[in-house]
Amino acid sequence: MSFEIVEATIPEIQAALETGQMTSRQLVLMYLERIAEHDKSGLTVNSVLEINPDALFIAEALDAERSLQGPRGPLHGIPVLLKDNINTGDKMHTSAGSLALADSFAGEDAFIVTRLREAGAVIMGKANMTEFANFMTNGMPSGYSSRGGQVLNPYNISTPTGGSSAGSAVAVACSFCTVSVGTETSGSILNPGNLGSVIGIKPTVGMLSRSGILPLSNTQDTAGPMARTVRDAVLLLNAMLGKDNSDAAMGTSVGRLHEDYTVFLDPNGLEGARIGIPRDYYFEELTDEQSALFNASVERMRGLGAIIIDPADIRTAREIKYSSVVLNEFKTSLNAYLARLGPGAPMRTLKDIIDFNHAHPVETLRYGQSTLLDAEYTSSGTFTEPQYLRDRATDLRLCKELGIDAAMKEHQLDALLFPADFGARITSRAGYPSIVVPAGYTSAGAPFGVTFSARAYEEPVLIRLAYAYEQNYKVRKAPSLQSFI
Repeated sequence: MSFEIVEATIPEIQAALETGQMTSRQLVLMYLERIAEHDKSGLTVNSVLEINPDALFIAEALDAERSLQGPRGPLHGIPVLLKDNINTGDKMHTSAGSLALADSFAGEDAFIVTRLREAGAVIMGKANMTEFANFMTNGMPSGYSSRGGQVLNPYNISTPTGGSSAGSAVAVACSFCTVSVGTETSGSILNPGNLGSVIGIKPTVGMLSRSGILPLSNTQDTAGPMARTVRDAVLLLNAMLGKDNSDAAMGTSVGRLHEDYTVFLDPNGLEGARIGIPRDYYFEELTDEQSALFNASVERMRGLGAIIIDPADIRTAREIKYSSVVLNEFKTSLNAYLARLGPGAPMRTLKDIIDFNHAHPVETLRYGQSTLLDAEYTSSGTFTEPQYLRDRATDLRLCKELGIDAAMKEHQLDALLFPADFGARITSRAGYPSIVVPAGYTSAGAPFGVTFSARAYEEPVLIRLAYAYEQNYKVRKAPSLQSFI
């Protein structure tokens, strides 16, 4: 085989499949061999939690279909990894990284997984993640789960992976799959995308179905694509689109979605774009080296014709404090998810999970479960707490209407630009979209990215800006896994 899978893009793979240079079955085998060599030995970055035992059969069937009928589309025969909180109605578990759910099987695919299978994707396996999407305890490292262990950053093992879609980001960065799917409540796509030097698209809440995804928050959760290029991320996003009437959030998307987001991939997309920089938004947390990388990125955009509004401060930024919204939503959302698994499910409630962990402390409670306890015993599960109701209203007012909306209107912006994943602190509570793209590396080799953010369903603008930046300044590089072995 002369085909090189490291950094291979979807268009490159499709070209090889079309010409017969390789088959999808051979492609899956190459990824599996790479996982064996680098994820489970050598550096042992530990990003892949489970392999689909039917992956080769699925790939072989798609190869036969291609030869008889042609490809279904860009994802035909493309191996995809899913974060371990996304249901698959097959022989794989869905555990959110928890040993309490290690024997949990979903009865059917999540809606977005059904869409991926229809597009011809090979669901190759599940990616490790921060347990319960980093909502188990205080002080647990990002990328750790009791079922999967610790995910390591392949660029510098002393650098965090970011959470909670750590495995999804690292697996893509290391070319253990072509693309992957992560989920985000507050930074869990953007943060590991930034620290893994990959593209992460956090869509508007309501753009993609959440049905069949183990939840954290009823109001902030969304799935999103992770890839090594903007085009690949957009192709994956396209494949997951579809109206799901069982997800109430999708009602906001009516008349606001596009059938094909690749039409917004414009290499000149930064020309004339008005981009605002909220300098008064926790920029003091950046190191001098990170600040230099961010400022260099801004100058690159200016050189490509962008109109930089600096500063374009979000006036409510410093008013945004701790919110009890996610804490109050977790128990009810999780219990509803567990109830849908049916009477044979190993765990029926959050309390069952807490009790299981108490009974197996050595295996499950390395860092404790303080957050699970808070969710179980300090929230009613009925959303009637005055603090919850006040916080939900305050979040929308400060982050949405008086925050992002007001700043973008005041400065007539196309997008906001944040260093790393800093924007997640406000965009997540507003339910707004963001895209993180690689922007460079520190002297220690740690990746650093920049994030474009905008208002609801303004993904076309973000895709245009991110693609133009990526195409004109291709700063991403593959991790040198061999150097650690």
